[in-house]
Amino acid sequence: MSSKKYSFVFESQKNFFESKATLDITYRINSLRKLKKQIQLHENEIIEALNKDLGKSLAESYMSEIGIIYNEINYVLKKIKKWSKKRKVSSSLFNFLSTDYILPCPYGVTLNISPWNYPFQLSISPIIGAISAGNTVVLKPSEHSPNTTNVLELVIEKSFERGHVDIVTGGPDIGQKLLKLNWDYIFFTGSTEIGKIVAKEAAKTLTPVTLELGGNNPCVIDKNISLKTTSKRVIWGKFLNCGQTCIAPNFLAIDVKIKDSLLNQLIYDIKDTFGDDVYNSPYYSRIINKKHVERLSKLIKGYKLLHGGNYNMEKNFFEPTILEVKSIKDKILKDEIFGPILPVLTYQSVDDLKTILNEYNNPLAFYVFSNNISFAEDLISTNSFGGGAINDTIGQIVNKKLPFGGVGNSGIGKYHGHESFKTFSHFKPFIIKSNYFDLSFKYKLSENSLLFRLTRKFLKYISV
Repeated sequence: MSSKKYSFVFESQKNFFESKATLDITYRINSLRKLKKQIQLHENEIIEALNKDLGKSLAESYMSEIGIIYNEINYVLKKIKKWSKKRKVSSSLFNFLSTDYILPCPYGVTLNISPWNYPFQLSISPIIGAISAGNTVVLKPSEHSPNTTNVLELVIEKSFERGHVDIVTGGPDIGQKLLKLNWDYIFFTGSTEIGKIVAKEAAKTLTPVTLELGGNNPCVIDKNISLKTTSKRVIWGKFLNCGQTCIAPNFLAIDVKIKDSLLNQLIYDIKDTFGDDVYNSPYYSRIINKKHVERLSKLIKGYKLLHGGNYNMEKNFFEPTILEVKSIKDKILKDEIFGPILPVLTYQSVDDLKTILNEYNNPLAFYVFSNNISFAEDLISTNSFGGGAINDTIGQIVNKKLPFGGVGNSGIGKYHGHESFKTFSHFKPFIIKSNYFDLSFKYKLSENSLLFRLTRKFLKYISV
């Protein structure tokens, strides 16, 4: 769809939603089945596009992008009829002889602005939630992953009727123009900086939003750990997609007693995972573009490199890099790195650790590695973050029954599985009141009446 026709697409979506076609549960189910079929038919093209845009291997593309979507669609198809039914709730004494319900209803015309780091998964996943709830969707994918966008256009065109789900391409100017329209719901995945712009524009029309943003994600390493297992899980979570993952560990806070042994193991596991020649490794992805390679190269200047640091601006390559930082105030820890650079700092006591963690409010993810579960659970319960894991990284997004989302600077709202359906639904309460019985005295209730005085005392102690 041409970027010049974004306003036409918006009007087409409004008309389509007003036709009431999406209120039919069977229509939603068939739409999702068509989407799954088209993804299956174009699976090889999706994998090729992800390789061209981000250098992803076949296995990484399938596990982190395509497979997640299959799992999501299958789960929603299994549950959508149950989720969409009106739900009866117990009545109130004040509404004596009434039947009370909650009815899930779609918001209407929705906008999904997706990022470039997981350009297929993070484009399609919100669409699944929006469609399951009965909405229409306009997708605005990132201009930085053009090959994946081309396949998305093909899949969407063949899966959905025009006006049900459409795609609008273009750069930031098109995104800004789309935000000026009066949407019923906006779903945005990207940086905190852009998320604030989206929220500001949505506020002008009181449009509800979900903001899936980033975060300076801590990874705490206690002295009581399984060294080899911890190292492998940190390496996998950090360098997946070349570090361009919003829930990747942003830095390690290591107990000083195990610093040297853990660093040696991390370096060993990097070589074991990607080989001695990581540049030619088929399992190591690439940075999205030259601009971001340049940004990363500036970040490591002046630091003691413990491993890596090599890059190739023309080939969008940046080696897995570990460096040492001396202070939580270091510039590299100020913002989310979003690349294959892993800063490490140490702590000597719990108080030291708390000082470090207090510097980073509301990250999207939080990780603790420790065989002392009470220590780990204490950190999990006393720190604010979107989601996390004990003795793992990234695993919290795999279970479709767990919500995914941030808090504070790392986001607003959540999705995945049932949470996606709820995010894109307005739960409408209503009652059906009987005409066969009526408490007529309530229409002329005086503050001096016995009934009022009794009711006032009654409500202090009993819920009605």
